[in-house]
Amino acid sequence: MLDQDNTALVQVRDLKMHFPIHSGLLRRRTGAVKAVDGVTFDVMRGETLGLVGESGCGKSTCGRAILRLYDITGGEVTIDGTAIGQMGQGALRPLRPTMQMVFQDPQASLNPRMTVEAIIREPLDEHTRMTGAEKADKVAELMDAVGLNRRFAKRYPHAFSGGQRQRIGIARALALNPKFIVCDEPIAALDVSIQAQVVNLLEDLQEKYGLTYLFISHDLSMVRHIATRIAVMYLGRIVELAPRDALFGDPLHPYTRALLSAVPEPDPTRARARDRIVLQGDVPSPANPPKGCNFCTRCPAVMDVCKQVEPTYQQVQPGRFVACHLYETTGTADPTAGHPPHIS
Repeated sequence: MLDQDNTALVQVRDLKMHFPIHSGLLRRRTGAVKAVDGVTFDVMRGETLGLVGESGCGKSTCGRAILRLYDITGGEVTIDGTAIGQMGQGALRPLRPTMQMVFQDPQASLNPRMTVEAIIREPLDEHTRMTGAEKADKVAELMDAVGLNRRFAKRYPHAFSGGQRQRIGIARALALNPKFIVCDEPIAALDVSIQAQVVNLLEDLQEKYGLTYLFISHDLSMVRHIATRIAVMYLGRIVELAPRDALFGDPLHPYTRALLSAVPEPDPTRARARDRIVLQGDVPSPANPPKGCNFCTRCPAVMDVCKQVEPTYQQVQPGRFVACHLYETTGTADPTAGHPPHIS
């Protein structure tokens, strides 16, 4: 793992991404889907920040909003010292080489009518003044870097396996020497036998090129392998952020505890001894989130205040942030509250 420094490459402050709901004959705006609703975190140079949560919690939308693939509703995003949250798309264009993305589905994110060479060369065509020979050399270098045979450069995406297609997407993301890459569930569409290869490749490339990752996934075991710190997201908000070992060893938020209890345990003896937390009910709609804490409708440790007042997202231990009323008494973990009770 690349040694990280203590400076933030990416700063996200109160990021909001609301999608309007229109209804009726005149298509008037009648509400909004609050996909991301006030997210704040930093990504340090050289680190991998894991962003986890169940499907539909807003992880992918958050990643795309950070890269300004959407015009954000509110908040600010600063990348390498430049505030990009309110920039127009035209002004963002010169900054695109700094930030890139690896998409979830390699089948959908690659143009089937373009060869591998053309796909990887496209960013070079758009953002550089390299000669044709220089571009060809760069494409070959990138194919070598991601473990693709350069003799296959003239082939089309359909001729490759899922893992190979994802390598093409990674090579394209690396073409402009970015500093920050959002990896949006890069292994979700791959066979289990291929997932470890792609994750190991990402780690090797991070070491080689000094990359900083936001690694979005719902696979907690893979996030534990690759991430330096982990942010847990629920219904558009960050509920807990902590160093990897601290989060897995002693989760603070009731939702984090439930999420980790669902991770399969390969040792049958330990699996039988472990308490499984089964949450009741369904995830509320992001178009109509509950009053107070978003998790109050399913939380096994819910209190009256949770249903009325939104908890403050605050640091409760060095490097550990949580949004939960159990830890709000003094601004530090409340020793009298203990951990939320387990339910089975």
